[in-house]
Amino acid sequence: MEKIPMTRAGFDQLDAELRALKTEDRPAVIRAIAEAREHGDLSENAEYHSAREKQSFIEGRIKELEMIISRAEVIDTAKLSGSVKFGARVTLVDEDTDEEKTYMLVGEQEADLERGLLNVRSPLARALIGKDEGDSVDVVTPGGQKSYEILSIRYE
Repeated sequence: MEKIPMTRAGFDQLDAELRALKTEDRPAVIRAIAEAREHGDLSENAEYHSAREKQSFIEGRIKELEMIISRAEVIDTAKLSGSVKFGARVTLVDEDTDEEKTYMLVGEQEADLERGLLNVRSPLARALIGKDEGDSVDVVTPGGQKSYEILSIRYE
């Protein structure tokens, strides 16, 4: 099986979610199902069906997280340096608008653009990999071709 690259922070976040699902959410939904069963006829019991649906979601997410965690390869980004690679925090400037953006290249499971966490498999990240400070990169986006200059590369 292919390993899933992940930062320590991303791994810890998924691990915490898994623990919460197993120790809090799973027991709570089991109690909700038991309470709903006490109301009688299950065929028309909306509380029961809702709780069973929630249980199904929780169990599915637990299985998904266990699979991801078992395949995770935690990479210590503080030990990295040099050109852009997984774990790099890259500050870019859009060569057309002069807008600066900073992204950290992370695994698919921890990507969140709103928090500046860029999926390492995204077109922009793939264009950045192997580049150095001062290099320009061209990326084809849904909005057309974009050009960026790399201002800085940091590993934390």
